[in-house]
Amino acid sequence: MAAGMAPIGLLGGTFDPVHLGHLRPALEMLEQAGLKEVRLLPGRVPPHRPAPRAGATLRTAMVERCVAGVPGLRVDTRELQRDGPSYTLDTLISLRRELGASQPLCWIVGMDSFLSLPTWHRWRELGEHAHFLVAHRPGEEPVMSGTLADWLEGRRAPADLLRHRPAGLVHFVDTTALAISSTGIRRRLAQGRSARFLVPDTVWELIAGNGVYGYPQV
Repeated sequence: MAAGMAPIGLLGGTFDPVHLGHLRPALEMLEQAGLKEVRLLPGRVPPHRPAPRAGATLRTAMVERCVAGVPGLRVDTRELQRDGPSYTLDTLISLRRELGASQPLCWIVGMDSFLSLPTWHRWRELGEHAHFLVAHRPGEEPVMSGTLADWLEGRRAPADLLRHRPAGLVHFVDTTALAISSTGIRRRLAQGRSARFLVPDTVWELIAGNGVYGYPQV
């Protein structure tokens, strides 16, 4: 089989704030799935959750601090440049126009998000534009039924096959389990409690030094 083309990974989110539970899986996906790079895409307006607490400029700055000097990780701000909800389909169509029809793309999600896939905007069209890389805990076997199980039939594939097709497959990746959430971090900060060691040091310096999310300014 020919070598194919290394896929580009895509990790969307509000990153409000970005934390180690975002970054560690991104790095593990990069290594384990043989990706060319992983792009972190801060969203403007999430379709299924409240608007971000922090503004787009601050959230972008936090993510940029995290990936600076990390080979293979970069920030892509295209969702912030569009008005309205940050639909995954719109993002993938934009990337296809830019990168061409043959470049393999992989949308990275956690297991919980993947299980909710049938609730996403025009979700059946997503597989026309990208593969899915699904992060899950080691030894965890996904249990699916109904519409999602039917859609998944015939799509599960090993990582090396992703580079030979531009889209349409699903690969499950064992990743380090980090039970960290942006919601929990914001709640902790609003109570005046530290989020150190839940976020990278560079992000903590920005949060603590500027009183972000109600944390007392030092």
